[in-house]
Amino acid sequence: MGKLTVWALRAVLGVVLVGTVFVQASMVWALATDPEDGSLPLTPLRVITMLGMVSAQVALVCVGRLVTMVRRGTVFSPAAFRYVDGVIGAIVAAALLWFAVTAVNAPGQREDPGVTVIMGGIGVAILGVALIVLVLRMLLAQAAQMQAELDEVI
Repeated sequence: MGKLTVWALRAVLGVVLVGTVFVQASMVWALATDPEDGSLPLTPLRVITMLGMVSAQVALVCVGRLVTMVRRGTVFSPAAFRYVDGVIGAIVAAALLWFAVTAVNAPGQREDPGVTVIMGGIGVAILGVALIVLVLRMLLAQAAQMQAELDEVI
């Protein structure tokens, strides 16, 4: 991985991390100052949003650590699996939070339940992303094993 690629990825991760912190701060401010008017259950949605930002931040930090490991050539070490597991956990948490948003939003969609079904489908798709990352983790494990075998031969 080239230096420019690593720099660009770290810049993007940093901008997204700052953005999530800004959203969290906005949600805390809204919880403290903006009362609910009764049309939507805003407090649960705001809390879920803040928790969703935490899951995004966990994934960002883990990806940042993995990028560092790739740059140093240590991505085939056992420590990499901890960060990949962190990404998988963050994605599963995001899916569960999305299902919570769907449940909070569902009573307002009684006239059009298709929205709730679509939102549920999006939650399943998010879980699918976690499964894809799990497959990639398995590929990393196989590559690490092959690397270890090559190191023994050489």
